[in-house]
Amino acid sequence: MGALTLPLDDYSAFVRAEADGSSAIDVAVKGARCANCLAKIEGGVKAISGVTSARLNLSTGKLHVAWRGNKAAPIAIMQRLSALGYEAAPFEAATSLGADESEGRTLLRCVAVAGFGTVFVVGLTDAVWYGGTEMSASLRNLFFGIAAAISIPVTLFAAQPFFASAFKALSKRQTNMDVPIALAILLALGLSVYQTATHAAHTYFDAAVMLAFLLLIGRYLDFQLRYRARSAAQHLVTLQSALARRVKPDGEVETVAAREINAGDRIVLASGERVPADGALETATEADISLVTGESVPVGFHAGDVVRAGSIITGVSVVMKATARVDDSLVADLARLLEAGQQTRSVYVRLADRAARAYVPLVMGSSLLVFAGWMLAGGPVSAAMTNAIAVLIITCPCALGLAVPAVQIVATGRLFHRGVFVKSGDALERLAEVDTAVFDKTGTLTFGAPVLENAHDLPPGVLEAAARLARASRHPMARALAAAADPGSVASGVREVPGAGLESNAGGRTQRLGNAAWCGVTHAAPGGLWFRDGEAAPVLFLFRDHIRPETRAMIDNLAARGIALEMLTGDQAPAAETIATEAGIVRWAAKVGPEDKAARIQQLRQQGHRVLMVGDGINDAGALALAHVSIAPGSAADVSQRAADLVLRGDTMTPIVEAVDVARKARRLVLENFAFAAIYNLAAIPLAALGLVTPLIAAVAMAGSSLIVTLNALRLAQGGAR
Repeated sequence: MGALTLPLDDYSAFVRAEADGSSAIDVAVKGARCANCLAKIEGGVKAISGVTSARLNLSTGKLHVAWRGNKAAPIAIMQRLSALGYEAAPFEAATSLGADESEGRTLLRCVAVAGFGTVFVVGLTDAVWYGGTEMSASLRNLFFGIAAAISIPVTLFAAQPFFASAFKALSKRQTNMDVPIALAILLALGLSVYQTATHAAHTYFDAAVMLAFLLLIGRYLDFQLRYRARSAAQHLVTLQSALARRVKPDGEVETVAAREINAGDRIVLASGERVPADGALETATEADISLVTGESVPVGFHAGDVVRAGSIITGVSVVMKATARVDDSLVADLARLLEAGQQTRSVYVRLADRAARAYVPLVMGSSLLVFAGWMLAGGPVSAAMTNAIAVLIITCPCALGLAVPAVQIVATGRLFHRGVFVKSGDALERLAEVDTAVFDKTGTLTFGAPVLENAHDLPPGVLEAAARLARASRHPMARALAAAADPGSVASGVREVPGAGLESNAGGRTQRLGNAAWCGVTHAAPGGLWFRDGEAAPVLFLFRDHIRPETRAMIDNLAARGIALEMLTGDQAPAAETIATEAGIVRWAAKVGPEDKAARIQQLRQQGHRVLMVGDGINDAGALALAHVSIAPGSAADVSQRAADLVLRGDTMTPIVEAVDVARKARRLVLENFAFAAIYNLAAIPLAALGLVTPLIAAVAMAGSSLIVTLNALRLAQGGAR
């Protein structure tokens, strides 16, 4: 994937309109690995005229840029990225995955070559070390010559990823973390050649090749972590079909690229075909919607039902009317949620970023000071150079740079596979701090759908008579009543009165279904539906919203983790009390409006609590936004999902407990990584500066620190998050 300089027309297919009226493009950026790269790219692109935002995700390599007015912005963006020393191209998931796999193969090849060289050269130099005074000068020089013949070409080949990255940065008058690494490798080789030519007792060919080998292992492990995170998001996008069969106005079917689909287009879908974009079905069929629910059992769809992109038609062939473009589909939204969660912007990351940005000048300055100090102290040039190189090697901040991203990538990846989409980089950090959880009732602790409770207590024929009216309404209770009856006909001439109910005249009798007053009932308790057939006595239909089967276990598990629990609902007190009791929640409040929910969250915050809010309705959006951290189920209203920090896939609340556990362990691992990186640098730098650490030992120590941090992060991928 090389840097592109295509005419504007060649980018137009990748530009899309945003909801706020701006234009946007996603760009795949190659070579960005550190916080310094991120700041440089985002700052450089934001400086382009008209650009309103630029956000780079280091995990996926995707740069999202939005702008207004500037029609030449795509060209300017590509040119700016090239000027900064990075390869860029319009982002396409399949192409990006292929480029990632190629990069992985290249790194693995370099690791293998460096590993061979390390074993061979270390064997030669160890013979010199252990031979001591018993080895003749001529034999020692022969061994050093062979080591040079092997290590120089092997190291120069294996270290290509570092040399290429450093050269690109320097050619654009920029620096990155690979500049001092490449310099350390070249200096170690150069010093060793000088030592060999002057018949010195020691060389550092082994240090150069081992440094490359160990750094490449760390780079490959880092690549694997990021590839795992990239592939999760990018494979979501690849679940969308690349092609679609669109029905033209004259009825002819044409094959087009999926990204050319617009809302309103009619798409033909055969059995076994993947749905390319969200759309409404024109006839009934079945589909596998495991992407949305996590369940692979096919689900029946009726005419007019919306099927989501990424679903697979398992029933008869059908025609679908697209309701959104590919970029606006559920699959694309899920991919953006996952990518947002991998974007590193937490407090811990900002701390590591500031340290990493200071790395290059600090390391180069420290190395020069050590060299100057040894020269001023009267030490030999070889000793001064050796110690300066050791400082250059041992201070590589790989452990610090990996301390947070490695943990976050593993954490968000684990939660993604458990059905939790983390939307913001610091969401897990905040989730680890919660001490209070506030739940909405309807649709969160319960299914959110009323079920008829007293069907067996009704007089004969009443259920079917009432169902004939109910089938004409989309009111939740009316739909529940119709569902409880056998399939049947709809009463003729049904009239719906908002806020009251339904009415029909059947055989000269007036039938009504609705609230108590509508059916002539006085002094009735609120709730339920009444049915009155002519002058017959009114009949009450009782409904209940059932608690989710996993709710009690979830509440008990959160309480066991020291989290206080509350329930807030707009429902009546009797229904609220029943659900709270079944769930095991002691503190609850009924008849709570949206403003009251937000006020309660604000009150808890003022009391010093870190609140987790879980809700699904539009009326929960304000409380979700005010909470310290918030979670919305996958069935929640769009506004609630946008306000939440984490979104659950499917229709279960069980992953909430695991999300809390993962967040807490992630915080613990990050702090452990920070502590280790700090202790390592405090101990290593003085030892190298005083000449107590050779370049070889420095290489082993530096790479070992990165490996420890990475392996520590990988502990999070295993079970037992607590």
